[in-house]
Amino acid sequence: MIDSSKNPNVNKLEHFFRHRPIARLDELRRVLHVSGRTVFRILGRMGYLSSYSHAGKYYTLARTPSFDGDGLWAHSGVLFSSHRTLRNTVVHLVNKAPAGHTHPELQDRLRLRIYDTLHDLVAAREIGRAEIEQLYLYVSAEPTAAETQIAARQRLIAEPPPPGPLPDPAVVIEVLLAVIHSPEPDVAAVAALMRAQGKASTPGQIEAVWAQYELGKKKPASRRLRR
Repeated sequence: MIDSSKNPNVNKLEHFFRHRPIARLDELRRVLHVSGRTVFRILGRMGYLSSYSHAGKYYTLARTPSFDGDGLWAHSGVLFSSHRTLRNTVVHLVNKAPAGHTHPELQDRLRLRIYDTLHDLVAAREIGRAEIEQLYLYVSAEPTAAETQIAARQRLIAEPPPPGPLPDPAVVIEVLLAVIHSPEPDVAAVAALMRAQGKASTPGQIEAVWAQYELGKKKPASRRLRR
Protein backbone atom coordinates (compact mmCIF):
# COMPACT_ATOMS: atom_id res chain seq x y z
CA MET A 1 0.00 0.00 0.00
CA ILE A 2 1.36 3.43 -0.95
CA ASP A 3 1.73 6.01 1.80
CA SER A 4 0.46 9.03 -0.13
CA SER A 5 1.63 11.43 2.58
CA LYS A 6 5.20 10.58 1.60
CA ASN A 7 4.59 10.73 -2.13
CA PRO A 8 3.47 14.13 -3.43
CA ASN A 9 2.84 12.81 -6.96
CA VAL A 10 0.45 10.19 -5.64
CA ASN A 11 -1.25 12.89 -3.61
CA LYS A 12 -1.69 15.01 -6.72
CA LEU A 13 -3.19 12.16 -8.74
CA GLU A 14 -5.48 11.14 -5.89
CA HIS A 15 -6.79 14.70 -5.77
CA PHE A 16 -7.09 14.91 -9.56
CA PHE A 17 -9.04 11.66 -9.91
CA ARG A 18 -11.44 12.65 -7.13
CA HIS A 19 -12.66 15.42 -9.44
CA ARG A 20 -12.01 13.80 -12.84
CA PRO A 21 -12.67 10.04 -12.90
CA ILE A 22 -10.86 9.56 -16.23
CA ALA A 23 -8.01 11.35 -17.99
CA ARG A 24 -5.63 11.19 -20.94
CA LEU A 25 -1.89 10.80 -20.49
CA ASP A 26 -1.16 14.38 -21.57
CA GLU A 27 -3.52 15.67 -18.86
CA LEU A 28 -1.77 13.60 -16.19
CA ARG A 29 1.63 14.76 -17.38
CA ARG A 30 0.53 18.38 -16.99
CA VAL A 31 -0.75 17.69 -13.47
CA LEU A 32 2.56 16.18 -12.36
CA HIS A 33 4.99 18.01 -14.68
CA VAL A 34 6.76 14.72 -15.39
CA SER A 35 7.38 12.39 -18.34
CA GLY A 36 4.86 9.86 -19.56
CA ARG A 37 7.07 7.05 -18.28
CA THR A 38 6.98 8.51 -14.79
CA VAL A 39 3.19 8.86 -14.96
CA PHE A 40 2.85 5.17 -15.81
CA ARG A 41 5.20 4.20 -12.99
CA ILE A 42 3.05 6.10 -10.51
CA LEU A 43 -0.20 4.77 -11.96
CA GLY A 44 1.20 1.26 -11.79
CA ARG A 45 1.85 1.65 -8.08
CA MET A 46 -1.64 3.03 -7.52
CA GLY A 47 -3.45 0.51 -9.73
CA TYR A 48 -5.10 1.69 -12.94
CA LEU A 49 -7.08 0.68 -16.01
CA SER A 50 -6.89 1.96 -19.57
CA SER A 51 -9.99 2.29 -21.75
CA TYR A 52 -10.88 -0.38 -24.30
CA SER A 53 -12.36 2.37 -26.47
CA HIS A 54 -10.63 5.49 -27.85
CA ALA A 55 -7.52 3.44 -28.66
CA GLY A 56 -6.81 2.98 -24.95
CA LYS A 57 -5.96 6.65 -24.49
CA TYR A 58 -7.95 7.18 -21.29
CA TYR A 59 -6.99 6.06 -17.79
CA THR A 60 -8.73 5.66 -14.47
CA LEU A 61 -7.82 4.28 -11.07
CA ALA A 62 -8.70 0.60 -10.77
CA ARG A 63 -10.96 1.26 -7.78
CA THR A 64 -13.04 3.93 -9.55
CA PRO A 65 -15.36 1.99 -11.93
CA SER A 66 -18.66 0.51 -10.82
CA PHE A 67 -18.69 -2.38 -13.26
CA ASP A 68 -21.91 -4.00 -14.45
CA GLY A 69 -22.52 -7.75 -14.55
CA ASP A 70 -20.37 -8.10 -17.66
CA GLY A 71 -17.50 -6.15 -16.14
CA LEU A 72 -18.17 -3.03 -18.23
CA TRP A 73 -18.20 0.64 -17.18
CA ALA A 74 -18.61 3.85 -19.16
CA HIS A 75 -17.90 7.46 -18.31
CA SER A 76 -18.58 10.32 -20.73
CA GLY A 77 -18.68 7.88 -23.61
CA VAL A 78 -15.31 6.31 -22.72
CA LEU A 79 -15.49 2.55 -22.12
CA PHE A 80 -13.60 0.43 -19.58
CA SER A 81 -13.62 -3.28 -18.76
CA SER A 82 -12.66 -5.22 -15.67
CA HIS A 83 -11.07 -7.64 -18.14
CA ARG A 84 -8.79 -4.77 -19.19
CA THR A 85 -8.47 -5.32 -22.95
CA LEU A 86 -11.09 -5.50 -25.69
CA ARG A 87 -9.83 -8.95 -26.71
CA ASN A 88 -10.15 -10.33 -23.17
CA THR A 89 -13.60 -8.79 -22.84
CA VAL A 90 -14.88 -10.31 -26.07
CA VAL A 91 -13.56 -13.75 -25.07
CA HIS A 92 -15.28 -13.41 -21.69
CA LEU A 93 -18.62 -12.36 -23.19
CA VAL A 94 -18.55 -15.15 -25.77
CA ASN A 95 -17.61 -17.83 -23.25
CA LYS A 96 -20.31 -16.85 -20.73
CA ALA A 97 -23.14 -16.56 -23.30
CA PRO A 98 -25.40 -19.65 -23.04
CA ALA A 99 -26.29 -19.36 -26.74
CA GLY A 100 -23.10 -17.71 -28.00
CA HIS A 101 -23.16 -14.24 -29.50
CA THR A 102 -23.57 -12.78 -32.97
CA HIS A 103 -21.49 -9.87 -34.21
CA PRO A 104 -24.38 -7.36 -33.82
CA GLU A 105 -25.08 -8.55 -30.27
CA LEU A 106 -21.45 -8.10 -29.23
CA GLN A 107 -21.16 -4.76 -31.00
CA ASP A 108 -24.30 -3.47 -29.27
CA ARG A 109 -23.03 -4.66 -25.89
CA LEU A 110 -19.53 -3.24 -26.27
CA ARG A 111 -20.66 -0.07 -28.09
CA LEU A 112 -17.93 0.01 -30.70
CA ARG A 113 -16.82 -1.72 -33.90
CA ILE A 114 -15.31 -5.14 -33.20
CA TYR A 115 -15.19 -6.92 -36.57
CA ASP A 116 -11.38 -6.94 -36.72
CA THR A 117 -11.14 -8.11 -33.12
CA LEU A 118 -13.51 -11.00 -33.80
CA HIS A 119 -11.55 -11.97 -36.91
CA ASP A 120 -8.27 -11.95 -34.98
CA LEU A 121 -9.68 -13.96 -32.07
CA VAL A 122 -11.07 -16.63 -34.39
CA ALA A 123 -7.76 -16.80 -36.27
CA ALA A 124 -5.92 -17.18 -32.95
CA ARG A 125 -8.43 -19.87 -31.88
CA GLU A 126 -9.30 -17.98 -28.73
CA ILE A 127 -12.98 -18.21 -29.70
CA GLY A 128 -14.84 -20.31 -32.27
CA ARG A 129 -17.28 -19.42 -35.03
CA ALA A 130 -20.16 -21.41 -36.49
CA GLU A 131 -22.56 -20.62 -39.31
CA ILE A 132 -26.24 -21.07 -38.45
CA GLU A 133 -29.15 -19.96 -40.61
CA GLN A 134 -26.86 -17.77 -42.73
CA LEU A 135 -25.40 -15.98 -39.72
CA TYR A 136 -22.12 -16.30 -37.87
CA LEU A 137 -22.32 -17.30 -34.23
CA TYR A 138 -19.28 -16.74 -32.03
CA VAL A 139 -18.83 -19.47 -29.46
CA SER A 140 -16.34 -20.91 -27.01
CA ALA A 141 -13.09 -22.32 -28.37
CA GLU A 142 -13.76 -25.42 -26.26
CA PRO A 143 -15.63 -27.90 -28.53
CA THR A 144 -18.09 -29.27 -25.95
CA ALA A 145 -19.04 -25.81 -24.70
CA ALA A 146 -19.39 -24.61 -28.29
CA GLU A 147 -21.76 -27.47 -29.15
CA THR A 148 -23.95 -26.55 -26.17
CA GLN A 149 -24.05 -22.89 -27.25
CA ILE A 150 -24.89 -23.79 -30.86
CA ALA A 151 -27.72 -26.08 -29.76
CA ALA A 152 -29.13 -23.35 -27.50
CA ARG A 153 -28.99 -20.80 -30.35
CA GLN A 154 -30.79 -23.20 -32.69
CA ARG A 155 -33.57 -23.55 -30.14
CA LEU A 156 -33.83 -19.76 -29.85
CA ILE A 157 -34.09 -19.40 -33.62
CA ALA A 158 -36.78 -22.08 -33.80
CA GLU A 159 -38.76 -20.69 -30.86
CA PRO A 160 -37.85 -17.07 -30.10
CA PRO A 161 -38.76 -16.04 -26.53
CA PRO A 162 -41.85 -13.85 -26.03
CA PRO A 163 -41.20 -10.12 -25.62
CA GLY A 164 -40.66 -8.87 -22.09
CA PRO A 165 -42.77 -6.27 -20.26
CA LEU A 166 -42.95 -2.75 -21.63
CA PRO A 167 -40.20 -0.40 -20.43
CA ASP A 168 -40.88 2.97 -18.78
CA PRO A 169 -43.26 5.26 -20.73
CA ALA A 170 -40.42 7.67 -21.55
CA VAL A 171 -38.49 4.85 -23.24
CA VAL A 172 -41.63 3.73 -25.10
CA ILE A 173 -42.04 7.24 -26.50
CA GLU A 174 -38.39 7.37 -27.57
CA VAL A 175 -38.73 4.03 -29.36
CA LEU A 176 -41.92 5.10 -31.16
CA LEU A 177 -40.28 8.35 -32.26
CA ALA A 178 -37.29 6.40 -33.56
CA VAL A 179 -39.64 4.15 -35.54
CA ILE A 180 -41.21 7.20 -37.16
CA HIS A 181 -37.86 8.72 -38.11
CA SER A 182 -36.05 5.52 -39.09
CA PRO A 183 -35.51 5.15 -42.88
CA GLU A 184 -35.82 1.37 -42.47
CA PRO A 185 -38.27 0.73 -39.63
CA ASP A 186 -37.24 -2.63 -38.21
CA VAL A 187 -35.83 -3.54 -34.80
CA ALA A 188 -32.15 -3.38 -35.79
CA ALA A 189 -32.50 -0.07 -37.65
CA VAL A 190 -34.38 1.51 -34.75
CA ALA A 191 -31.73 0.28 -32.29
CA ALA A 192 -28.96 1.74 -34.49
CA LEU A 193 -30.77 5.09 -34.78
CA MET A 194 -31.28 5.33 -31.03
CA ARG A 195 -27.61 4.53 -30.39
CA ALA A 196 -26.60 7.24 -32.85
CA GLN A 197 -28.84 9.68 -30.98
CA GLY A 198 -27.26 8.71 -27.66
CA LYS A 199 -30.52 7.30 -26.28
CA ALA A 200 -30.29 4.37 -23.91
CA SER A 201 -32.38 1.32 -24.78
CA THR A 202 -31.86 -2.41 -24.99
CA PRO A 203 -32.89 -4.70 -27.86
CA GLY A 204 -35.34 -6.36 -25.46
CA GLN A 205 -37.03 -3.03 -24.72
CA ILE A 206 -37.35 -2.21 -28.42
CA GLU A 207 -38.77 -5.65 -29.20
CA ALA A 208 -41.30 -5.34 -26.36
CA VAL A 209 -42.55 -2.02 -27.75
CA TRP A 210 -42.49 -3.47 -31.28
CA ALA A 211 -44.71 -6.40 -30.28
CA GLN A 212 -47.06 -4.36 -28.06
CA TYR A 213 -47.86 -1.84 -30.80
CA GLU A 214 -47.78 -4.40 -33.63
CA LEU A 215 -45.30 -2.36 -35.63
CA GLY A 216 -44.82 -5.06 -38.21
CA LYS A 217 -42.82 -8.21 -38.54
CA LYS A 218 -39.47 -7.58 -36.92
CA LYS A 219 -36.29 -8.78 -38.58
CA PRO A 220 -33.71 -9.85 -36.02
CA ALA A 221 -30.37 -8.20 -36.73
CA SER A 222 -28.60 -11.53 -36.37
CA ARG A 223 -30.44 -12.92 -39.40
CA ARG A 224 -29.52 -10.08 -41.69
CA LEU A 225 -25.92 -9.36 -40.72
CA ARG A 226 -23.74 -12.28 -41.72
CA ARG A 227 -20.47 -11.38 -40.06
